[in-house]
Amino acid sequence: MSTHETLETPAPQALPNASDTGAGKPNPGRSALKGGIFGYYADQFDIYLPIITLAPAMIYFQPPEMDKGTAATIAALVFASTLIARPLGSAIFGHFADKFGRHKLTLVALAGFGLATLGIAFLPGYQSVGIWSVVLLVLLRFIGGVFLGGEYSTAVPLAMEWTPKKRRGLASGLITATNPLANATIAVLTFVLLMVLPAGSVDSPYVQWGWRIPFIIGGLLAAAVFVYYVRHVEEAPDFEASAAKESPVRALFLGRHRRSLMQVFILMTGLWFLTNVAAAILPATLKNAVGVPDKTVSVIMLIASVITIGGFLGAAALSQKLGRRRFYIGFGLTALSVASAAFIVLLNTPAENLVAVTILAVVIDVFTISAFGPIAAYLTERFPAAIRASGYGIGYSFALIIPAFYTFYLSGLTAFMPIAYTPVVLIVIGGLLLAAGAYLGPETRDVDMGSPADEAASSPV
Repeated sequence: MSTHETLETPAPQALPNASDTGAGKPNPGRSALKGGIFGYYADQFDIYLPIITLAPAMIYFQPPEMDKGTAATIAALVFASTLIARPLGSAIFGHFADKFGRHKLTLVALAGFGLATLGIAFLPGYQSVGIWSVVLLVLLRFIGGVFLGGEYSTAVPLAMEWTPKKRRGLASGLITATNPLANATIAVLTFVLLMVLPAGSVDSPYVQWGWRIPFIIGGLLAAAVFVYYVRHVEEAPDFEASAAKESPVRALFLGRHRRSLMQVFILMTGLWFLTNVAAAILPATLKNAVGVPDKTVSVIMLIASVITIGGFLGAAALSQKLGRRRFYIGFGLTALSVASAAFIVLLNTPAENLVAVTILAVVIDVFTISAFGPIAAYLTERFPAAIRASGYGIGYSFALIIPAFYTFYLSGLTAFMPIAYTPVVLIVIGGLLLAAGAYLGPETRDVDMGSPADEAASSPV
């Protein structure tokens, strides 16, 4: 099949609407979409907790004599343990979701990461159990990461399979926009807690118990979504017809869909490079290179996160109008030019000019991670129903691996340029990979997922 062709689409089969469900019975499509939105929000809330909430309280898990370098390594390990576990979880849960159903595996994933997050809220500190405190923290984050990788591999395809094709762009945006919403929620919650419960010494209220509150909330969020799925969400339409006849993971890595997976891997690798610049490098740049105070950096990133919610929705709507392939080619080229230029200007803007600094941070945020807006639709459209959960989860998560080592790439680039400017290279690489990945793949906007058994829904590249 030519990379310039549009995927073949069979005659559409109507999905249930309000009139089909009977008087007083909720529309299963809407219930599945709400479940996808709530589940993804709970997922993203739990992912960002250690970055924002634990940062002021990491001394609780560390010996008092630990040097700053080791402390920074441990803090990075806590987050990295989740990143490493997510591809594993997506492969495991995607496989079984394709074999036994999205609904059942979504429940298992929600229960798993909810319990892991709640368990962290009750961990003892270094003063009580020594180095085991941080070992248990990393272990629970790893276990939680496996289930977090499983959640979006099951709940998102389930929601997309219930959504009519003309609404998939909007539905995707509503689901993925909970990423910056969750980030903003945690930032506000942590800020309020720090105002009420001072941090600083190991005996301070926030360090001893204040940080536990967001983790308890994260566990309760997962429990609430679990109950919602049990009561309101049904299995994907006609799932029995789509039950995988072979190992979905084998089909992706060794079978006829390996080229499709590689194309998605290229696109998602570019997107994760752009994401790392916005989520991890930008706050550090504002603080260390531009000279913005810590609290002001938090406020700027909060503003950027709130505005980027609109960016996600706008990107999703634009992809529905232009098509996913054209959108991602255009977004990649726009990101490498606009976001990189904004980053360079930011480095040369005085910290005292807070309005300009904030606008530039918002531009960088919007023109990098907003590309996630249509991703839920694109990845589920890209793979046939028999391997859809595996394709979505593995395509989404395995591309994390190369960008995860961005600090090493930045360090290597210092041989050729000042370290402050090295993230610009990552933006350019990310934009090029995003555009190239989209160019190598077919158009997917009009794929019919009303019949999950249809292999023509996502032909290999």
